[in-house]
Amino acid sequence: MSYRSDKILSLSGYNLDNKTAKGLQNLFKRVLNGGMHGLCFSPYGEGQEPGDQLTERQIKRRLKIIKPYTEWVRSFSCTEGNELIPKIAKEMGMKTLVGAWLSNEPTINAKEIEGLKKLSSEGFVDIAAVGNEVMYRGDLTEAELVENIYDVKKAITNVPVGYVDAYYEFAHRPKITDACDVILANCYPYWEGCSIDYSLIYMKDMYNKALKAGGGKKVIITETGWPSEGEGLNGAFPSKENAIKYFINSQLWAQEENIDIFYFSSFDESWKVGAEGDVGAYWGIWDKNEKPKFYTKPLSLKNKIFT
Repeated sequence: MSYRSDKILSLSGYNLDNKTAKGLQNLFKRVLNGGMHGLCFSPYGEGQEPGDQLTERQIKRRLKIIKPYTEWVRSFSCTEGNELIPKIAKEMGMKTLVGAWLSNEPTINAKEIEGLKKLSSEGFVDIAAVGNEVMYRGDLTEAELVENIYDVKKAITNVPVGYVDAYYEFAHRPKITDACDVILANCYPYWEGCSIDYSLIYMKDMYNKALKAGGGKKVIITETGWPSEGEGLNGAFPSKENAIKYFINSQLWAQEENIDIFYFSSFDESWKVGAEGDVGAYWGIWDKNEKPKFYTKPLSLKNKIFT
């Protein structure tokens, strides 16, 4: 992870199970203070949801909150105000992974694709993502998605172009994998019912499967995280303690193995309750009111790596 001057902590040096709640909180603050590769950006405030128009003011406010802790920001759409995210992020000196949101609506898809091309031509895109979990949702056929990827690659030649989906899709769909310059893999031990005790081992296996499928292409973990509240899934249980542990383990592993991770997510978003069950609203490092969830005092930024 090139933005770090050195390793702030060693994963092997910490047994999280032996730490008190205060000890976990302090270690979380140290890891967060050391800086992340990337964060998935949650733009929607309380009472908003996809389809609502985002404002420059709310985007700028939220980007200012996360900027001290991350070099990259990931956005998911190029319409309805989402196109402002990479523009403002670039003004702040951040790097961007910009996504065009593809669904089963051809007219909307065309606007998303054109928006991604335009943002790239204007220099606001460092990595372009053509769709997010389209195969998982079944919104397009594989052939339709591949056609969209190649269409974007013809127009965007100055930055890597990829597609975001669950890690296993890249082994199951080699035509999609071949079309991508970079493998953008979502890795969620939680959603596969894995206990927090084995979650890091599980994520390593997910990453290695994507790496094997990519055949030498760079693999970026575009989403991973753990919910802080809600009903559990098999052996996976949401809690603040488990969310802190997962964040620490995933960040230290990524640092030691030089793996790029976009952590999910920046802020809690209430609109996701219906879509993902009651846990959907609780994946953020900050809550829905943009307040820190896992520490009670403002962080000291004296040791931050980048500005």
